[in-house]
Amino acid sequence: MKKLLLFLVIAFFATELSYGQFALGVKLGYNGSKLTTNLDSIKNQFNSGFHVGAWAHFGKRLYFAPEVLYCMSGGVFSYDGSVSSPKYWSEKITIGSLDVPLMVGFKIIHSDFITWRVELGPEVSFAMSKKISDDVNPKIQASDINTANWYVLGGTGIDFLFLTFDVRYKYGLSQLISDASNQSFDTKNSVFLVSLGFKIIGKK
Repeated sequence: MKKLLLFLVIAFFATELSYGQFALGVKLGYNGSKLTTNLDSIKNQFNSGFHVGAWAHFGKRLYFAPEVLYCMSGGVFSYDGSVSSPKYWSEKITIGSLDVPLMVGFKIIHSDFITWRVELGPEVSFAMSKKISDDVNPKIQASDINTANWYVLGGTGIDFLFLTFDVRYKYGLSQLISDASNQSFDTKNSVFLVSLGFKIIGKK
């Protein structure tokens, strides 16, 4: 029975993805990110950025949705102490990354004019640029930031004719910064994204 159920699920996925529709488009949007650590003495501040890239859909009601995005994200770390203290420090971390979400989506409502969908899947992110802003007492170096990082990504979207609107949240599965200044930072990144897209070709 379990083997039969597994076969039916695989057959359903294969049918949807093989004989479904195809669409390709571009998107851009806003993202807000926050870096968190395992250190109670470190304060974390919200950081604003942007993303831009391309998306594709393969399938009908159930579909595969890969994307390629360039994303600017990061955060601000500061020591939980007095500014007058010699131990006080603050650093802004800015990362430009090439992100590749590999999501599976399902269209809850689907018509020729409007579609409401949900999506979930992994994302691999490659840090292309790393910038640390600190003029006083740097604790984190650009070399401390890991180049490849994994996320889990989920969200919902609405398509109206050739326009697409997405709201997503992604959470880091790997440590963006594991060690810095001879201590464990255990830093992970979480990002909220809102984007507007345009279909170029295909039927979505």
